[in-house]
Amino acid sequence: MPPILFNLDSDPSLFDALVEAMAANRGQLEQRKFPDDESYLRVHSDCADQDVIIYCNLFQPDNKILRLLFLVYTVKEMGAKQVGLITPYLPYMRQDKQFHHGECVSSRPFSQLLSAALDLLVTMDPHLHRYHSLDEIYTLKSTVVPAAPLIAEWIIQNISAPLLIGPDTESEQWVSEVARMSRAPFQVLQKIRHGDTEVEVSSPQLEQYHDATPVLVDDIISSGRTMLETIQHLKHAGMKRPVCIGVHGIFSGDAFMQLEQVSDVITTQCIPHPSNRIDIAQSLAKATLLLLNE
Repeated sequence: MPPILFNLDSDPSLFDALVEAMAANRGQLEQRKFPDDESYLRVHSDCADQDVIIYCNLFQPDNKILRLLFLVYTVKEMGAKQVGLITPYLPYMRQDKQFHHGECVSSRPFSQLLSAALDLLVTMDPHLHRYHSLDEIYTLKSTVVPAAPLIAEWIIQNISAPLLIGPDTESEQWVSEVARMSRAPFQVLQKIRHGDTEVEVSSPQLEQYHDATPVLVDDIISSGRTMLETIQHLKHAGMKRPVCIGVHGIFSGDAFMQLEQVSDVITTQCIPHPSNRIDIAQSLAKATLLLLNE
């Protein structure tokens, strides 16, 4: 029996693609706000003895997490067999270490919250820096869908002679895999961070690549400062206009505007944005169906 798929406050176009790819039944959900801004939620679909999947993109999670928990609680109370979450962007993963006394390592309580509520989780390339896998902090069944094959396919189809560049060592895990799949050369630069928006990036070695198109690849584009600093090195070396590819395009402040002036900016559908060019629905759907049937 196909699962029931609910869309909770997330990109309707990606939801439609997921419904089609999973051959799922659309969950019927009613939501509104009370005068005091509390949330009202009612499920109109029959969830008894059904697998239920909730598509809720947890980018900017504080606005969504309570309604997500309400929905999970409700469908479980209605008798759902398994309740899973598809969230292309998994938040609270970058807070993975206590740098100062009293700081909340928020990745841990957040993972406990979701693990206690849900049976399974599907996401795309969470920020695994100091954690080696989601299993270190999540106790539910989970699948991480890699973006590297999708990015590599986009590069193969759109760039004839790419040179892949990782703007810092944290990006190496993505850049090296994309380079392998697209059979392209790559370099990984060194970064020194002087603050939230001030960074210093080492210069790439470009002597033998003047005919190549530089392709900067990273998991998260937030302030864009690391990529902008790298692009300055490329510009001084007389390289072609670069392409910046991000799995998760956060684009804080005017980051997108600044990047767009000096590069072509491409992102996956993980966070809805005009730069989205890389489809993810088929990969998310396949991973979800496999996890449901384990």
